[in-house]
Amino acid sequence: MEISITQKIRRPTLILDEDQARKNLRHMLEKAKSQSISFRPHFKTHQSLEIGEWFREEGVDRAAVSSVSMAEYFSIGDWKDITIAFPVNLREMDKVCVLARKIELGVLVESLESAAFLKEALDSDINVWIKIDTGLHRTGILWNDQSSILELATHIADSKRLNFTGILTHAGQTYDAKTTDGIRDLYSESNTRMNDVRDYLESAGFQGLKISVGDTPGCWLSENLGDVDEIRPGNFLFFDAMMEELGVCRRSDIAVNVACPVVAKHQERLEVVVYGGGIHLSKQAIHTAERDIYGYICMPGVGEFPRYLSKENYVSALSQEHGVVKLERNEFDTLHVGDTIYIQPVHSCLVVDLLGDYLTQDGRIIRSMNSERIKNLQW
Repeated sequence: MEISITQKIRRPTLILDEDQARKNLRHMLEKAKSQSISFRPHFKTHQSLEIGEWFREEGVDRAAVSSVSMAEYFSIGDWKDITIAFPVNLREMDKVCVLARKIELGVLVESLESAAFLKEALDSDINVWIKIDTGLHRTGILWNDQSSILELATHIADSKRLNFTGILTHAGQTYDAKTTDGIRDLYSESNTRMNDVRDYLESAGFQGLKISVGDTPGCWLSENLGDVDEIRPGNFLFFDAMMEELGVCRRSDIAVNVACPVVAKHQERLEVVVYGGGIHLSKQAIHTAERDIYGYICMPGVGEFPRYLSKENYVSALSQEHGVVKLERNEFDTLHVGDTIYIQPVHSCLVVDLLGDYLTQDGRIIRSMNSERIKNLQW
């Protein structure tokens, strides 16, 4: 008799609903295509050459990544147009130079120091984007600091190797919005600020600059993507508990779960302990007035698709290997040590990076760029 996927689980394992992920992909792609906007998905979410092929099958030919090593990995898979959507790391300039010779490579700068270093180090052409801060206050030049933006643009343009492509932002402030309308408003505000920057640069003589934006909440929820040239969302492919909490997606849109074995039960606290801790789920939490939540609970259902439990069933604490799960009485009573539960992660991108590979619902293993780091998985 064939053994179910759940029965094969021995350790924390990333379960992938391929059908749902492909559905999410097609929805985001069709929105971009319908508005004649370039689609450069952020591959830090899935980190897999095989999953990257799903995008290529749909006609996508460009990608964003979050590191030089990720750009190297996807270039091996014959991706020829890659933007490293992270401030250029000058310590890896030797690898940047190699990539720039092989592919159409884009990098981000926000300082004169970085631009000057690029000008001296490069021996081939590279696309350069100025990183703009439209409200997240993490990286980038503030959108209204016109003098600094113009000074950097002029410095970039004064080089034969640096192709000043445009301005780029990540409106991550949408993650702090309290409502879906608030997300849409912040996305729109960010786009308006980006257009203000482009208008200013055009008035100073810089023509043909592109605008690249990239947050999943704003791109997914906004019917009108705005006056931009390129979108770079990534999390939309899998979604997660945080996106559902923000109202961006439904629980059924979430395409990844972490399967964890139950190792202990505590009747007096209505808690179970699972093999699945911070090194598997990350310690990113959803903070509410009553509690911190490190994931919501599902049970394997018919055909391995999850049965969603109420939000009173959640991961309440994490240590390195342990996960403490609060359960309602009826759910607690039906579980036994040795059973497997599913956890909808708070942040799917971090979980993918931690767990390395995927187990699909039809029993296939999909490798990621971390396969060499996390070896010998046994199911």
